[in-house]
Amino acid sequence: MAENNIECNIVVDGNVEEVPNKKIIKFNPPLYKQRYQFVKNLVEQHQPKKVADLGCGDVCLLVILKYQKCIEELVGVDINEGRLKWNGIEHFDSEDLAKFPEVVFGYMSPAMIVISTPNSDFNSLFPSTVFRDSDHKFEWSRMQFQTWALDMANRYSYSVEFTGVGEPPAGAEDVGCCTQIGVFRKKAKATESAVLEHHGEHVYEVIYTTSYPSLQQMNYCRRVVTYLVYREVHRMKRRCQVSLRQHELEPESADPGNPTRKFISDLPVPVLTEADKAMEMTPQPFCIGDKFYVPLERIIACPRLRHICGNVEKLREFLADVVELNCDGSAVKVDLHDCGDY
Repeated sequence: MAENNIECNIVVDGNVEEVPNKKIIKFNPPLYKQRYQFVKNLVEQHQPKKVADLGCGDVCLLVILKYQKCIEELVGVDINEGRLKWNGIEHFDSEDLAKFPEVVFGYMSPAMIVISTPNSDFNSLFPSTVFRDSDHKFEWSRMQFQTWALDMANRYSYSVEFTGVGEPPAGAEDVGCCTQIGVFRKKAKATESAVLEHHGEHVYEVIYTTSYPSLQQMNYCRRVVTYLVYREVHRMKRRCQVSLRQHELEPESADPGNPTRKFISDLPVPVLTEADKAMEMTPQPFCIGDKFYVPLERIIACPRLRHICGNVEKLREFLADVVELNCDGSAVKVDLHDCGDY
């Protein structure tokens, strides 16, 4: 969504430029987040095993995608060895741009290619400026981008669909989205000779590599789940300890033989997020003697744990022989007080 405002600066993708008495456009969510979300949605829809981000810059997109369970190999590629700040094809000079199709479409030849680039038609809505980024060598109109994209799709046996993010404000729909996107899908598998004809011989240099453990690896996934469970349990335990120190405990029932206790508090109630509200609908943590229990149904309400495990049964499998549970396996059990609390 784009909003018009009267202010003294222009904000595009986090860059601020002083422009007195000019209309500016702010995107909500920010434009870069809309681009990342677009790619994340594609990954969730098509479930690829391998994803490469060409022009990964500060690797923010890679950080988002590494939690997608379908991905087994995630690669970031960039041409700027020093700063890793190249963000898209508009940072190419003419020579680099000429090589881009034969390398990506011809040599790499992936099943899907997503290219995003500024839409220069949208620039008419911004205060007077040449390019949106000082490092840009050019910016294409929708006609220029679509002409280039259709030519590449035809040459390398791809189909292409055009879309974008960053919708224009009301009354300016004719300029299109702020960022234009082309989604290329490979048609029939190209023959080896056709691929060789396009890419020729290339030599690549590995500048930097890093390996992230994958959630596809059971041992690593179990460590992640265990860490997240302990983090949630100890967060709840700290809240309980604060309440117990400030307020008297009262029996949960009139039965004096019932050792189960609950904590009461008149502390200010925080504003709840949707995730918090979902968690509040689950069974509450409780104390029995000097032990603190958190039901698995409450733990699985944590969005990241629910994303990884899916259900309580799977969560219980991950925690088996690693985390202490109560007798029926329905709750995590920890000491209410330990040496680290004093």
